[in-house]
Amino acid sequence: MDMTKTFPALRAPVRDRPRPVLGAGRIALLVGAGLLVLTAFTARHLLAPVAVPVGPPPSIWLSALDAPRLAPFAQSDFAELPVPARQVVVAATASAPTPPEVTPPEVTPPLALADARPRPRPDSLRPAPVAAPVAAPDSAVAVAPQTVDPQAALPVLTAELAAPTLRAPTRSPLPRPRPTRAPAAPEAAPVVALASLTRDTNLLRSLLPRARPETVARLASLDLPTSVPAAPRAAPAPDPIPLGPLTEAITGADRCDPALTRAIPRRSGGAAGGDSVISRLASASGSQRDGAVIAEVMGGNLPEFLRDLVPVTFEGRGPNGTRTRVTICVMPDYLAVGSDRDFVRVPLGLPAAMRVAERFDMVLPTTRMVDAIYAQARVHLSPAPMEPGSQMSSTPYFQRHNATVQRQFGATGARQGVLVSGHKKDLVLTNRLEANPGRVAIYGWHRSNGAPIQPLSTVHGAQYADYSHGIRLVSRRAYVNGRAVDLRDLLADGRYAGLVSSEGTITNRQMLAALN
Repeated sequence: MDMTKTFPALRAPVRDRPRPVLGAGRIALLVGAGLLVLTAFTARHLLAPVAVPVGPPPSIWLSALDAPRLAPFAQSDFAELPVPARQVVVAATASAPTPPEVTPPEVTPPLALADARPRPRPDSLRPAPVAAPVAAPDSAVAVAPQTVDPQAALPVLTAELAAPTLRAPTRSPLPRPRPTRAPAAPEAAPVVALASLTRDTNLLRSLLPRARPETVARLASLDLPTSVPAAPRAAPAPDPIPLGPLTEAITGADRCDPALTRAIPRRSGGAAGGDSVISRLASASGSQRDGAVIAEVMGGNLPEFLRDLVPVTFEGRGPNGTRTRVTICVMPDYLAVGSDRDFVRVPLGLPAAMRVAERFDMVLPTTRMVDAIYAQARVHLSPAPMEPGSQMSSTPYFQRHNATVQRQFGATGARQGVLVSGHKKDLVLTNRLEANPGRVAIYGWHRSNGAPIQPLSTVHGAQYADYSHGIRLVSRRAYVNGRAVDLRDLLADGRYAGLVSSEGTITNRQMLAALN
């Protein structure tokens, strides 16, 4: 097939043919091809290995090196000091010429890490020998120069670099072990005359613990005024109780005088009975109930038989082993409110019990007194514990317990006024309250074998009182070998206090407030 016939334009000469027009697709193809060629050319030159010239390393002088930067843990007072250029100083005579200063060469960039390996130092970089004048044997003037080996000048260089004028850093930015230093020999203490020691001498204080110097020892021996208050003087011991020897006639004369209860007011004819008083206090408790009870008692509303005190005796050895007998006078039963036919035994907190005792010139017993009262009682009642709980301190609870005790006592057939024990715990005197302030001490409630259910305890607060507590009061007047004495003096006298107290002398002033 003849294409010239189909396309007449092909029959025309080449120069007369129409030029084709480049489209957008062809232009993009040409640009992409050009970029590809440019990228290949650039990568060839960039990725080509860099030729590192092999030869002797450049000369690097000490003055051209940068000092290390301050490390994070360097001290704040550290300052970077410029490092002077290294100079070679050679000793010479007075007539020797001064060698010219050596100018350090320019600093070249550091070598690459790949070639930064140690190589022998070429001879071209070694410092040139310095000519030093040599003096003639018979003349003081230098006659000829002499070559000096740089290694021979090393000690001079070292001494020059170590000179204090360079002021090298005294602290290293890197941690180093602390150098050990031999302990310095102790200096002899200065001799100071005694006349030079005054109150203003700063020898009484020391910032660090150290041996007391001789000057302080001398100062301590001086009689200088001081502001330290003097220790309080101890209270003088009470005078001993003057007592005579114990005889059988004196022993039979021990009795409790009715006048011992003259401080108790007489009960009025219109006073309410015990059940009536306690029934009005059914909803009261604590200090409110105690206040109402002691108002009745201090007004004289208590049974008459409680006014007839009963003697309780103790026998033992007094001073120098002499036979001694002590008699105390106690209430036959626990404190109660009402009449002989209608009364209720009332528990009280310690503050209320102390107020009643002080008002009636009486005190609370000790644990040894409670044991002696039980041992010498005419009637022993068995303890009657009730169900424990928060209701133990309520008014109806101790009112019910009082009814139980009354039935027990009625079953014995004894008359009111005889010494009875075993049915209550006692509030007692004890030195334990010194270490337990704000507490009450209770003890007793003896069984038939004489052992108490309640050992001495101070777990309850001073205001606490429950149905099992009782207030047994003891007169302040006691008898020792038939002679009347004050019980406060007896409890404070170490010769006789052990007869009526298992703790010896009673020193607690809170408990002895009624004795003062």
